Amino acid sequence: MPRFIIQRPRGPLLLAALLVGALTACSDGSDSTPVVTVPPPEAPTEPEPQPVSTPNILFIVMDDLGIDQLSAFGYGGHTPAHTPNIDSIAEAGVRFRNAWSMPTCSPSRAAFFEGRFPFRTDVRTAIVSTDLANSQVSPFEITIPKVLKQQGYVNAVVGKMHISGSDLNPANHPLGDSVMRELGWDYFEGYLDGGPFPIDSTAGGVAEPGVHSCGFVPSIQDDPLHGADAGACYQPDGSCSSLDLGDHHTPGRLCLERGGILDPGASCQSSVPAHIDFSKQNGYYTAEWVINSEDGSDTVIPASDASSRGYRTIMETDRAVGWINRQPSGQPWMLSVGYSAIHTPIQPPPESLLPEGSEAAGGFDCEDVPQQRVLSNQMLEAMDREIGRLLVESGLAQQDDDGTLRYRPEETNTAIVMVGDNGTYGPSVKAPFNPTLAKGFPYQTGIWVPMLVAGPMVVEPNRDVPHMVNVTDLFSLFAELGEANVREAVPAFRQLDAESMVSYLTEPGRDSIREVNYSALGTNLSSTEAALPSPCVIASYNICVQLFPQQGVCADQGGTWYGADGAAGPEGLSSCCAVNDFLAEQGEAPADVLPESQAAIRDADYKLLRIARRDCETGELHSTDEFYQIDQDVPIPRLDNPQLNLLLNAQLSERQMEAYESLDTALQQLEASETECAGDGNNDGVVDQEDVSNWEHFSQRNEGRSSWYDFNLDGRTDEEDLAVIEANMGLDCRSS
Repeated sequence: MPRFIIQRPRGPLLLAALLVGALTACSDGSDSTPVVTVPPPEAPTEPEPQPVSTPNILFIVMDDLGIDQLSAFGYGGHTPAHTPNIDSIAEAGVRFRNAWSMPTCSPSRAAFFEGRFPFRTDVRTAIVSTDLANSQVSPFEITIPKVLKQQGYVNAVVGKMHISGSDLNPANHPLGDSVMRELGWDYFEGYLDGGPFPIDSTAGGVAEPGVHSCGFVPSIQDDPLHGADAGACYQPDGSCSSLDLGDHHTPGRLCLERGGILDPGASCQSSVPAHIDFSKQNGYYTAEWVINSEDGSDTVIPASDASSRGYRTIMETDRAVGWINRQPSGQPWMLSVGYSAIHTPIQPPPESLLPEGSEAAGGFDCEDVPQQRVLSNQMLEAMDREIGRLLVESGLAQQDDDGTLRYRPEETNTAIVMVGDNGTYGPSVKAPFNPTLAKGFPYQTGIWVPMLVAGPMVVEPNRDVPHMVNVTDLFSLFAELGEANVREAVPAFRQLDAESMVSYLTEPGRDSIREVNYSALGTNLSSTEAALPSPCVIASYNICVQLFPQQGVCADQGGTWYGADGAAGPEGLSSCCAVNDFLAEQGEAPADVLPESQAAIRDADYKLLRIARRDCETGELHSTDEFYQIDQDVPIPRLDNPQLNLLLNAQLSERQMEAYESLDTALQQLEASETECAGDGNNDGVVDQEDVSNWEHFSQRNEGRSSWYDFNLDGRTDEEDLAVIEANMGLDCRSS
């Protein structure tokens, strides 16, 4: 019988993280397709299939959207969202029904574009401003846009990607606003942070903080004390229009949807009143856009600009359509669209994007959990509507008079790939999935995501692939679609975890390629000289985390802040252990503490989880195993709920013991397969003069602060780091 508490050595990079502690115009390919003239046959025959040129690739990432949300995969709960456009894409392609992500966004997104697991890249959890550059995607990684560029592609990102630092902490953001260009993309128009900013409860400065929790002034019927049925709707350019309850539209909400701020009960003035504040970010209705243009210029458009105001999902679609339609015919491209939905904050989308008969949300407070469940459904429905518009306005589909999307992959030379970046956030999880083990955990609810691929290369569309795939495998898929050889593009010594996927598209019924699947969540690298973020207790999970640098981000997750001026008083508390001591003094039950590392590995039938927690009394790490039998049945899958942990049984069966031992061995071997190479900052496997040159570059860039050459993790790239290179000069790690 296996032990329940297991302590064993880890790979060096995992141990280091634990010691540190703690987010179109389509090309028809006619120029590149050979045309051969042959004599006509003597008798009519079926035409020979013509070769398909290298396809364009439209990659759509849906934020915090697990497989539990979509009826296209057989789930969606008692009230599934209405997603006809996603359904149409699913019917025209292949549904990967057994896809794993990482438990949070940044590790998954890094895996899309690098094909490598988190313990190799140190992007171990969602990147926040306190994380060093060492836990962000390195400019020395071989990303998929770099691979496809060698095949003649142009590459762009619109919306969210969250694989770098941001201007929230310039000290940990060495590449600055040009980061996406330096990681390989030709064009970027989006944002670098993990999600939309918190909702502005002042509704643009017209009320005291906390009054308008959905970010707009409601009607009097919905809020007799603070609501308004009329007012002056100001725009950033100073223009103003009077709004009232005409056509049953709440003036405050309608003004917000139009990019404005409503001054409740007021008439338009010749100048914008001083209390109106367009600089405030307001959830999904504002954005600060960073643009890396093809000409090498960088632009930041603030939230106060008219082009940065309106519903974010609409703005993301507009920018994606604009980029696709600017591409010349015959130019292969890959566009990654990172939709923000359905990430927090939960906020009502425009009513114009919702199906007829949708529940009115004007009186919601956006904080009540049942209301949030309704709103997250509506946010998904709004995103589905915009995905349809993206396809239609870029020429990839047509829309019938009744609104039905007519998407026929054989009519376009474009592959469409869709995926969720991790499981759904707890309050929005659909039954029978487990909301307490969702996003942020490697349980099934936290890492089982929808994945769709459609395009002219798909044989026998509208089918399911039941085999295990991983988000790292998308790296291989993108390369294969672009006819690139990943092993030629990525040096052999640099371990890839991506398996081939394209044969699942072209060979219906083929056997599984993966024997095991893997997911993990750890602690990003932060400065050894800096304190961890303040504690936040998230009620829906009853868990204490030290991840969020700002109180507002904690509040967006439905959390209680225990930092300065939080629930424990002006000085706040420094750790989750201190929070539990405080709760005990108040006679309250303790919160769980987020584990320092979590890993999951599975085969076709069984799943092993290994979870490391730090003891508050001794400071020691304890590793605990959980072992489950799981499946992908519809509509009730067998999930890894704790009461079903097979290690709670008196004895495992012979088959179970065999599976446990096999997965235990596979997990240890996998996590030990990454070798640390001290002084090798550019990941080429050798410590040489090139590392000295790179160190010199980063020691002068960004005032010599955090970089991939900060080997001692003190947040500075200085002489101490150069000494590490010099001490290891000539080291060759490629053979290991």
